[in-house]
Amino acid sequence: MQFLPELALLGASLAIFLVSLGTANATKIKTIAMGLGGAVFVAALLSIGAQGNLFYDSYKVDLYSQIFKILIAGAMLVVLILGRELKDIKETVHPEYYLFMFLGVLGLMMLVSSIELLAIFIALELSSFAVYLMVPMRDDNGKNRFQMEAGIKYLLFGVTATAFMLFGMSYMFGLTGSTHLPAVISALSQMYTQPAAVIAMMMVLAGFFYKLALFPFHFWVPDVYEGASNETTAFIASVPKLAAVALLIRLVSMITGDGQIITTLLMVCAILSMFYGNLSALVQTDIKRMLGFSGIAHAGFILLGLLTFQITGYANALYYIIGYVIMNLACFLVICAVSSKGENVQISDLSGLHKRSPMLALTLAIALFALAGIPPFVGFMGKFMLLAGALKQGYLLLVILAAINTAIAIFYYLSVVRVTFCSEPENTTPLSSSLFTNVTSVVLLLLIIVMGVVPQQFIDLATITVQSMR
Repeated sequence: MQFLPELALLGASLAIFLVSLGTANATKIKTIAMGLGGAVFVAALLSIGAQGNLFYDSYKVDLYSQIFKILIAGAMLVVLILGRELKDIKETVHPEYYLFMFLGVLGLMMLVSSIELLAIFIALELSSFAVYLMVPMRDDNGKNRFQMEAGIKYLLFGVTATAFMLFGMSYMFGLTGSTHLPAVISALSQMYTQPAAVIAMMMVLAGFFYKLALFPFHFWVPDVYEGASNETTAFIASVPKLAAVALLIRLVSMITGDGQIITTLLMVCAILSMFYGNLSALVQTDIKRMLGFSGIAHAGFILLGLLTFQITGYANALYYIIGYVIMNLACFLVICAVSSKGENVQISDLSGLHKRSPMLALTLAIALFALAGIPPFVGFMGKFMLLAGALKQGYLLLVILAAINTAIAIFYYLSVVRVTFCSEPENTTPLSSSLFTNVTSVVLLLLIIVMGVVPQQFIDLATITVQSMR
């Protein structure tokens, strides 16, 4: 049971690989992939109570890791549902696309359980390179090849961030004589004033900041979001961020608040991420680019929870990232449904969406209200908890700047809602959505509302989950 989700993903990857050797049609491949995604989610649920250390204590299975594996598997399943038609992926590579998705998720699941530097590196590379290959699989339709440029940028920035992280790990090993994460952090906690220790920590954090799209490791985000297919962007914008936050919480929870340089670094990254992301999102016309820049800002908000160096702060960060992923997936569900042939959706293309598809318009509006931090949705409660926790720890200036950024974000999020509901549609053809899409939409909306209206149960669960790391 300890390794059940990973074994399920390995089995799913092998099954898809065998399918790719045959001549199965696109419909059968999609059905198989959906079934395998559901099986992986069930396997993750069944292993929730598993505990233990594997592979010479480099791999820790506890409630914390298993909860994140459930979240990752659930997010992957939603991506499979909203992108089940793969409108803009070359039909000849559909099996390979699903294969790389499963392998990427396998790497992310391994990442949340890894507590050894080399294990973290291997898991991070497995998850990264699989996604690098998913981006250029977009069909150019004889019009453009943006996906190739996006894939190259994603790869180059990713390799650079990995090089920084690996160099930092070598410093850590040199300073501590160990690659076991608890031993490394325990030893480094006595060296916060030494330049080598600070440089090592900053370099390792660079690799995780890249996954989370934090400033200054954000440059790949807008181009990759725009160049990748809608389904691939939905995956990149949600699933890897869960694993990145899981590992960041596990890492930061081992650090004490005494390291002023590290604390200052996190504060600067949080402030710059919020301002850069929100100000850049104001001028975007492509909705995926807008969501990409807003994701950079939301990553800055997540750091507010980590800066407390308290269990409650980590629990708030966990609660917030879960809410963010749900809100993001709801937005991409609408994008995939509106895009008839998989093309990018401009904000102007959403004009009068409420007349073409009231359900999709409602889904988009609630998701954007939540992302903007408007009550009673999960985005409001998540931001409130993060700001309250940071204020309690004395970060008054940081809280004020975060509140200013919330006001900036409201403008561009509500601008999209205005276009959706207060303008006439350029295309009057009604949008039909399948039963799968409607059910998924209702589930996501219920989660957004329920997590915002009755947050205490979810925060209590997040607190229990974070406490299980100790």
